[in-house]
Amino acid sequence: MKIQTEGIRRIVVKVGTSTLTHANGTMNLRKIEKLVRCLADIKNTGKQVILVSSGAVGCGLAKLQFDRETLTTRQKQAAAAVGQCDLIGMYSREFAQYGHTVAQILLTKEIIDDEARYEKAKNTVETLLEAGVLPIVNENDTVSDEQIRFGSNDTLAAIVALLSGADLLVNLSDVNGLYTSDPRKDPNAKLLDCVSAITPEIEASAGGAGSARGTGGMVAKLQSARMVTEAGIPMIICNGDDPAMLYSILDGLFIGTYFEAKQEGKTV
Repeated sequence: MKIQTEGIRRIVVKVGTSTLTHANGTMNLRKIEKLVRCLADIKNTGKQVILVSSGAVGCGLAKLQFDRETLTTRQKQAAAAVGQCDLIGMYSREFAQYGHTVAQILLTKEIIDDEARYEKAKNTVETLLEAGVLPIVNENDTVSDEQIRFGSNDTLAAIVALLSGADLLVNLSDVNGLYTSDPRKDPNAKLLDCVSAITPEIEASAGGAGSARGTGGMVAKLQSARMVTEAGIPMIICNGDDPAMLYSILDGLFIGTYFEAKQEGKTV
């Protein structure tokens, strides 16, 4: 896949729980270290980076030893409180090694839906970026419940891209991109390298949720892509197994799915 990346200055990168943790829920230190190194290096080139990071609930569950099969909302919220501390602490230490400062931003749907609070969140992100800080965003799962959730961090990432006026949203997933059908079930599934419009046929190719540790899936990612592309922001889905893929993206050459942005009736 070859795309034009000139003019991209502000990037939102979303990473899911399956990318950040092992199957038992503990942190995948090797992947986190690689991700941080790549993002720090990209910042060193003068670009602004916002990280939307899942993983708090997963990390907390591993520490508290709650049973996933019988998990209650209260336990999930408690796990998020414990896990978020570990997650942001890890990021803070790792980025500090490369001379970068991070900031934690926890959002809820109530904040985004309120015009005044949305504007305050937007101003905070802008101020942090102007100061050279890397914002790390997650949903505030400790106070959210099923009725007031974004749905997944795929949706949150799209909202953050819109809120920050990003030039590109990169969704690091546990698959290479969008396929014509579920590649885990269909050996003949083909990767779609470019999507100019999210048609009913494209929507039909999306399956259900992703890994057992994640809450999203391709359906959520397509909804995210629709949100940002209609606002003029392109989006990429690619495999986050090797975070160095971010270098390839900024070089304009990578394996994944590129969703073209719409602007004034045309796609770019």
